[in-house]
Amino acid sequence: MSGYGVVIPAFNAAGTIAETLRSVVAQSVKPETIIVVDDGSTDDTIAVIKTMNLPVKLLRQDNAGPGSATTRGIAALSTPLIATLDADDLWLPNKIERQLAHLEVYPGTSGVFCHWRNFRNDQPDAPEAAAVPGWSRTTMMIRRAVAETIGPIVDPPGGRGEMIDWIARAREAGLTLDMLDEALALRRIRPGSLSYGRDPARDRGYLQVARLAMQRRAQNKAGTS
Repeated sequence: MSGYGVVIPAFNAAGTIAETLRSVVAQSVKPETIIVVDDGSTDDTIAVIKTMNLPVKLLRQDNAGPGSATTRGIAALSTPLIATLDADDLWLPNKIERQLAHLEVYPGTSGVFCHWRNFRNDQPDAPEAAAVPGWSRTTMMIRRAVAETIGPIVDPPGGRGEMIDWIARAREAGLTLDMLDEALALRRIRPGSLSYGRDPARDRGYLQVARLAMQRRAQNKAGTS
């Protein structure tokens, strides 16, 4: 199996980053490199990471959004495979092993995702909870060529929708992205997180993503006519 690196963008994640990192180092197949990109945190995120005494490479930048932080982390990796993870989510121990096996069997696949379950910040994971396809940063493993082909993950207004846009661009480029049926990751739902509830200001990002997709389709259609 090929080696992989992990990128975790983090913003004010002092309350969750330790558990997230523990889920990475608990993988049945260990990463070659773990990079945390601190996106201008104003809490103790960096201090928590340093107290854990783990082989983590820490990068810092002014607050620019999770897409920007992820892009910077990917650029700092040299591994042939790249896995990404939000700083408040978790991987189950065999997540990476399953994805590596899939990519080995299907060499034409550019990236592989997996199902995930939601859990509340104040409640433990419930294995009987519904699992859904996780087209997200937390569930993604890609080959390096994908990042080089598609380019940066762009943060839209409001900070939501950057992965929807990036995955859409990958598909438009003709890349194959597969989804494993197993629930191999956990999505934490907590007040203040980007995934918590509806927020008109943050949800503007989804509208921008849809607008950009329509513009690309129009340009592609004009280019072929």
